[in-house]
Amino acid sequence: MLAALSTVQLISIIIGLLLLSAFFSSAETGLMALNRIKLKNDAKTIKGALLAHRLLQKPDRLIGIILIGNNFINILATALTTLLALKVAGEQGIVYGTAILTIAILIFAEITPKTYAAIHPERIGYPAAYILTPLLKISWPLVWLINLFTNGLLRLLGVPAELAERALSREELKTLVIENDMLNPDVHQKMMINVMNLEHIKNEDVMVPRNEIQAININDDWHSIERKIVGTYLTRLPVYQDNIDQVIGILHIRTILTMLKNSSLTKEKLISVLRKPYFVPETAHLSGQLREFQSKERRMGLVVDEYGDLVGLITLDDILEQIVGRFTSQFGDRGLQIIQKSEHQYVVKGRIAIRFLNRRLHWDLPTDDATTINGLITETIKDLPTPNLELTINGYHMTILEVCEDNNNAINSILIERLETDQQ
Repeated sequence: MLAALSTVQLISIIIGLLLLSAFFSSAETGLMALNRIKLKNDAKTIKGALLAHRLLQKPDRLIGIILIGNNFINILATALTTLLALKVAGEQGIVYGTAILTIAILIFAEITPKTYAAIHPERIGYPAAYILTPLLKISWPLVWLINLFTNGLLRLLGVPAELAERALSREELKTLVIENDMLNPDVHQKMMINVMNLEHIKNEDVMVPRNEIQAININDDWHSIERKIVGTYLTRLPVYQDNIDQVIGILHIRTILTMLKNSSLTKEKLISVLRKPYFVPETAHLSGQLREFQSKERRMGLVVDEYGDLVGLITLDDILEQIVGRFTSQFGDRGLQIIQKSEHQYVVKGRIAIRFLNRRLHWDLPTDDATTINGLITETIKDLPTPNLELTINGYHMTILEVCEDNNNAINSILIERLETDQQ
């Protein structure tokens, strides 16, 4: 029967088959490239989106009908091309016919339709769903039978028949967020990346160091305590007994405002409103710490090391600043740790966190081996720091200004200059 077809008829049929192959190829790419969130919203008002959404609920069936249709069409096109080549040029024409058909399929039935569908998935996917839905119903027994054999073969190879969709890794998700800049403004993009980075940042990287914690010694005279309460800009203050390691509670300023106003606040009343201190490990990651703050309804944690010694303090604001950036430049005690001397020179405290400094000044000091400037310099020189010592780390020239001899020669202040050759 096919042999009775004329050359023109064979060419017309082959062109028609190439168009059908292009349809299946573009439909596959278009449907798979649809934005699932937008698809769910469109499915409420657009019939094609609803059909596409239903098809994607069973991706194995969808892929099955597309592959069956596409392979059947391509094989039939190959057979007709062979017949056409024999008619036109004899047996030697088969080679030329195969080459021409291969190029035609790649250009007109694969690369071009798939590229267009990837760029405009909705324009292709929604209309294609109208055709694929009834086609799947008609050929369902064949699709089911093929999937049955396929799943059986997968089991023999040790692969489960139904695998859950592989979750994106953190790095893959970051790449997706960065590349999807058309939908994500820079500020939102940066916030999403910062949220994912919380998994790599520890409490010790952003905490207020022990020697900079503002706290109340309950054994001080009452006037000193009262002046500290009135003069603070913080809403919560740790309260300790003699030594900062002996924290007895956390004072929320709001709980004593009325007593302060009425001059009826005493040490006994202050102690009675203290909240039990909440201790957190310095090695906990901020992602987990954020969940802990939420579950325990806390906004402040006292950071302890592996021996249980107090090393710092972390607040919910410290974590949120890692996501959205600094809230304000006013009142922050950490802002006092950075003093700009010139365009590229800054005086900073030795206990300042390197990550905090990098974030504030857009620097790139290394954070692999140390968390503070003091630790970075000590790790680099392999000795105790001394005043006027100069060194250069990663293009940053550092001059130690002052050390605390009563605190293991820890650096108190240091002048850092970003060298011109490393500036962008």
